[in-house]
Amino acid sequence: MLSHRAVWDGIDALARRQGISASALAKLAGLDATAFNVSKRVNKEGRQRWPSTESIFKVLEATNESFSTFLAGSGVYLEQDQPNRSVPLLGLAQAGAGGFFDSAGFPAGQGWDEIALPAPGEGGIYALEVTGDSMVPLYREGDRIVVSPTEQVRRGDRVVVKTSEGEVMAKILHRQTGKQIELHSINPAYAPRILDLADVEWVARIIWASQ
Repeated sequence: MLSHRAVWDGIDALARRQGISASALAKLAGLDATAFNVSKRVNKEGRQRWPSTESIFKVLEATNESFSTFLAGSGVYLEQDQPNRSVPLLGLAQAGAGGFFDSAGFPAGQGWDEIALPAPGEGGIYALEVTGDSMVPLYREGDRIVVSPTEQVRRGDRVVVKTSEGEVMAKILHRQTGKQIELHSINPAYAPRILDLADVEWVARIIWASQ
């Protein structure tokens, strides 16, 4: 089921992939420029306001993106009538220690727990438990994010990055060149991180989150 937060997260992620603001995205789709403003997502009484289905599909048509891509940006799976499956789970802070990943970013070694997914996924995916507040309010301490080392990553995607020094972080991929990668946090208290690709061991896409 798509939550209010997930729908708006999907719109914001789509705007980032296009390299524009949510307001510019609305105008691109022929909507009022304020249609996706943060101030319009909750009314004065504190009730959640949802974008219409028509608005979402106008945006998808204007950007030539698919609904499945939109769902991926929202950070959720569509639940299907298929049995649940479990994937390996590890704390984000613990993930920086050696022996938990192979060179391609797949889980390896001992010490992993397990978490059940709401729907099946491809092999090799795993979960990390968030620590810190750099991605607040998107991800909070204790939230669990499911990561795929096989998914292609693009600008605006939420990703987990492991450096050659053993640091593991959840960020938003803002830009990548042939030599560097620029990572952004949601929390404005954290400055962007610019890393040389030579110092990055792997980058994996976040495909689902459990709050």
